[in-house]
Amino acid sequence: MKPLVRPSRLAPGARVAVVAPSGPVPEERLQAGLDVLRGWDLDPVVAPHVLDRDGTFAYLAGSDADRAADLQSAWCDPSVDAVLCARGGYGAQRTVDLLDWAAMRAAGPKVFVGFSDITALHEAFATRLGLVTLHGPMAAGIDFIKNARAQEHLRATLFAPESVRTLVSDGAALVPGRARGVTLGGCLSLLAAELGTPHARPSAGGGLLCLEDVGEETYRLDRYLTQLLRAGWLDGVRGVLLGSWTGCEDAARVRALLADRLGGLGVPVAEEFGFGHCDGAWTVPFGVAAELDADRGTLTLDQPALR
Repeated sequence: MKPLVRPSRLAPGARVAVVAPSGPVPEERLQAGLDVLRGWDLDPVVAPHVLDRDGTFAYLAGSDADRAADLQSAWCDPSVDAVLCARGGYGAQRTVDLLDWAAMRAAGPKVFVGFSDITALHEAFATRLGLVTLHGPMAAGIDFIKNARAQEHLRATLFAPESVRTLVSDGAALVPGRARGVTLGGCLSLLAAELGTPHARPSAGGGLLCLEDVGEETYRLDRYLTQLLRAGWLDGVRGVLLGSWTGCEDAARVRALLADRLGGLGVPVAEEFGFGHCDGAWTVPFGVAAELDADRGTLTLDQPALR
């Protein structure tokens, strides 16, 4: 697995587009997020359908076609320097096949930020555009609006990425050791759901795999991990970083499951790396060469996430 193309960092005054590829967005949270972005001296613009809600499926932020059009228009707009997702939820998988990837590739690299359901788009941006993306807080997310640590780490990644080349975990090694590879991953349930689709990478081989999820029972986490194992998707992975498992039953049971399913890979596995559905989530770049030291609980990027 090779490192991907790094977009350029942002500068004061940069225009950032906010899109909603997945679930519906509460207007008050959107406005609060826009205020944060303006406070960073950015120029946020809101895509036309961000506040829409699908008439049949209320869990979608408008129709599939409109959500895809918002993302593509924002990406292909030469005045836009970054595209930030407003929230996750569900729906990105329904839009990914509607995007004109040739047009988006021609538009050139820019910054893309999101997590959770946006995992489907992280995979597509890697396979279709060969582009580094940022797994981080979203513009209308509670963590982005209210948590200073999450805000500051994303802000540093966007403006001064050389200052955040090392991430430190709050936990111990589930499996000790050191490993080098290219970062990838996201929400475990989405990675399992992406298996076999044309926009997902065929394997995590050569990668440092970042995994997290939210609100899942232990047997469901078992099913997702077992599916990835049985499909051979984890063959050749170099190391695993575990983020948050908020709302996923008892922490000891989840830890036992992760040890059971991942311990046999023979690679370092590090816990509590503080990304995903948790307070103060770190921003993790996907597509960057890095070193994982599970014993010290560190992930050190070879280069800053952005140029």
